Amino acid sequence: MNTPTIHRLLERQAAQAFSKQAPVFDTLYSENQIVQYKRWRVRSHVEKYLPAHSNIVELNAGTGEDAIYFAQQGHSVHATDISTGMQEKLKEKVLAAGLSNMVTTETCSFTRLHKLTNKGPYDMIFSNFAGLNCTGELDAVLQSFAALLKPGGFITLAIMPRFCLWEVMLAFRGNFKNAFRRFKNKNGVKANVEGVSFLCWYYKPSFIVNTLKDNFELLGVEGMCSIVPPSYFENFPDKHPRLLKSLIALENRFKSSWPWKYIGDYFIISLRKK
Repeated sequence: MNTPTIHRLLERQAAQAFSKQAPVFDTLYSENQIVQYKRWRVRSHVEKYLPAHSNIVELNAGTGEDAIYFAQQGHSVHATDISTGMQEKLKEKVLAAGLSNMVTTETCSFTRLHKLTNKGPYDMIFSNFAGLNCTGELDAVLQSFAALLKPGGFITLAIMPRFCLWEVMLAFRGNFKNAFRRFKNKNGVKANVEGVSFLCWYYKPSFIVNTLKDNFELLGVEGMCSIVPPSYFENFPDKHPRLLKSLIALENRFKSSWPWKYIGDYFIISLRKK
């Protein structure tokens, strides 16, 4: 089996996993305070750069939480995802919100953006919550971005890096498997959603900057959940509400500083097309 065929198979596995999760996705995460903090962080970062009434293409749009938010701020959003289940849920929510004139949808893999029916050009390419970690071909995905963007258009991506301080500290609990899972990155790391296994990869900010350096300039990198615990620490907000508030304040102060911008559960990176 050749490499492109293998990657298509892996994509189908990820699509199947998230399609199975789509009906319960919002229920699982809508009440999670740390997930809500992460959405606020990413949106705040985007809004530093996003011009009014922008035309956005969102990759791995999921159930449409961010697409609906940006549409409510007056932006047009073309929300794409490889998961048909996520797309169906997204369409339902867009219709219920009365935003069908602001949000369009398309089932499309981010590895095949040349096949988009709506090729833009866009003011912004946006991908949240590590959807792009579900490919071992991120370099090829990144290289397809320039053709979709207007001059001066920009990219904002939330990516999981190869080192997460909170995960490594799991070793102190004896959870060595999860503590060091990101280090076994070469051939992908097994993930499981709704009983369906697929592979994911982890990337350094420098990988993205170096891949795009000919056509893009770096605007900024922020760490997310480097001081604040990751969202899978589900009971932390209820058990330690005051501590969580303090950690959020610290992270917002140091999010763009070394080493915190490199050691979170995610990093947020923005670049502008030259």
